[in-house]
Amino acid sequence: MSQSWGIGLSEPYLSAASDSFTEFARQVAPDLLPPSNLDATLPELLRHGTTIVALKYSSGVVVAGDRRATMGTVIAQRDIEKVFGADDTSVIGVAGAAGLAVEMVRLFQTELEHYEKIEGRPLSLDGRAARLATLVRSNIGMAVQGIAVNPIFAGWDAVRHAGRIFSYDGTGGRYEEHAFCSTGSGAIFAKASLKKLHRTDMDRNEAVRIAVRSIYDAADDDIATAGPDLARGIYPVVMVADQDGVARISTDNVALVAKRIVDEITAENQS
Repeated sequence: MSQSWGIGLSEPYLSAASDSFTEFARQVAPDLLPPSNLDATLPELLRHGTTIVALKYSSGVVVAGDRRATMGTVIAQRDIEKVFGADDTSVIGVAGAAGLAVEMVRLFQTELEHYEKIEGRPLSLDGRAARLATLVRSNIGMAVQGIAVNPIFAGWDAVRHAGRIFSYDGTGGRYEEHAFCSTGSGAIFAKASLKKLHRTDMDRNEAVRIAVRSIYDAADDDIATAGPDLARGIYPVVMVADQDGVARISTDNVALVAKRIVDEITAENQS
């Protein structure tokens, strides 16, 4: 007796020709993908996430982001999250148009999960970085209107046995960073702080401290970046990736780090 497993499903659902979820969605439900062209004057598109930093330490990478979103000179949200686990061994942080950034993160996470289901193994770190470049490039129509998404991708490379960091430009250009990087409105100030404080031989705790300090320093000069808000209990999101996988540093631990930084700066100003 013949079996008809595919009744009711069109060819794209049954084909394993592509391991890309984006290509699959473009064939069967293109309306579900993030739009490539919108009215750039829509108020919801003017909400921007601000500063993301990433840095290597002796046995992994740290990615951190402040919590502020702005609309022009107005604070639109004080507790937005811009740093996410991409999969079990990598992290993505996004600055730029907040709504499109979150949609890009969700699509990227689904892309990696889909690949693993189709191929039976995770995509390599270089492969993941390349897939993200493709997603950034697909947003170029919005980027030329000033509605850009600026990601940083970082993770643990099991082949090289090291943490790695990738930054991107608006055209999808992918660049490996060998020590640290930052993106967003406060990037220039955060990078200056990282340049002074970063060491490749530091441990995870020190790397977390320096990541939080660089965001604090960026907030000191960039109005769109928020430093640790001790009064409201709002602190940067900090995630690490190492040989044990991805972990988010608890809010309590980030709060302790932030308070020590504030105490250090207060003591410096009083001396």
